[in-house]
Amino acid sequence: MSADNSTPVVRQWTTWMPVLALLALAFGWGRDLPALGVTVVALCLFGAVLAAVHHAEVVAHRVGEPLGSLVLAVAVTVIEVGLIVMLMTGGGDKASTYARDTVFAAVMITCNGIVGLCLLVGAVRNRTVVFNAEGSGGALATVITLATMTLVLPTFTTGAEGPEFTAGQLAFAAVASLGLYILFVTVQTVRHRDYFLPVDRRHERGATTGQGTRPKSPARAQGSADGTGGTGAGDRTGAAVQEAPDAGEGAVGTDDGEEHAPPPPNRAALISLGLLLLSLITVVGNAKVISPTIERGVDNAGLPYGVVGVVIALMVLLPETLSAVRSARRDRMQTSLNLAYGSAIASIGLTVPTIAFASIWLSGDLELGLQPVHLVLLALTAVVSALTVVPGRANLLQGGVHLALFSAFIFLSLSP
Repeated sequence: MSADNSTPVVRQWTTWMPVLALLALAFGWGRDLPALGVTVVALCLFGAVLAAVHHAEVVAHRVGEPLGSLVLAVAVTVIEVGLIVMLMTGGGDKASTYARDTVFAAVMITCNGIVGLCLLVGAVRNRTVVFNAEGSGGALATVITLATMTLVLPTFTTGAEGPEFTAGQLAFAAVASLGLYILFVTVQTVRHRDYFLPVDRRHERGATTGQGTRPKSPARAQGSADGTGGTGAGDRTGAAVQEAPDAGEGAVGTDDGEEHAPPPPNRAALISLGLLLLSLITVVGNAKVISPTIERGVDNAGLPYGVVGVVIALMVLLPETLSAVRSARRDRMQTSLNLAYGSAIASIGLTVPTIAFASIWLSGDLELGLQPVHLVLLALTAVVSALTVVPGRANLLQGGVHLALFSAFIFLSLSP
């Protein structure tokens, strides 16, 4: 972990950065800031994002995996939902596509940008990266299903004019999205927790010498040794087994001493939780403060208005990206995938129901259906991601393919 448990919380810059960001928010709220003021607010926003990463990792280290990944995924989604609702309340006619543009951008950033970058970083350090195909495959299936139900179907439904749902269809999509999100969280944290734990590299070596066929998490390895196959009772013992590899020579392929640090005490974790919430509030507020500048910049540059959604998604997913890359550097690719796919699932599973509920009092249309170019990119992402996840290991090539898809998304967003 990046948290230094020996340093008092009050002495860390991550303690004071959210407070500074809060002061910047109070200074800039409701004002037309000059260029210098926008720069100061943007710097405070970036600092609050880094602080949010730090405090989320402290909390995650305390609760352990895979709950730790869930903490950051939900935190980032709270930022995203807050920004979308704030911008939709004052965006006029252009606001009808905010939700679609931001959610689709989040899917492409997580499934191609974050995953590709983590695969690249991990493969450069370790030649290949290993992860649980069972857990990652289930998460990917959930992402694709949610994206199809909420972003693809509205393009083809005929109940409403344009790429929109009718009120009943929107209600169904919202309930189904929330239900799938709850089901995924239950499977990830309770029923099959061992599917989402980092993989022990010793089993990769066994697989490459013909002694095994698939990388295993420490919990599934224990289940196999006990004759349970890692299911049933083996699932319920995952929490007890997961920390064992970090305690000695069986560590999950990392040379970073931070992975061996003891969990922070309850008091430090609670302080970090409070500062995490403060950081999230300031990120949402300061992003709202500088959003008019972003919109004016997009208009002045003659760029498509969907770029605003891409910028929002890039800002709110920065904490996930930094945390996922750090996990990949420590050879904990499963944690990186938990963060990436978990963020995509939370982005759709929580954003769409919230926006559907908010549309009761928000005026204007709500366009969720994707354009043809984006449909092609989503379909290609689904196929490539499945081919990446199924083997349970990947190398530089898969990372490069995902980054190529991400680059295509960014380029086509700027030049459709």
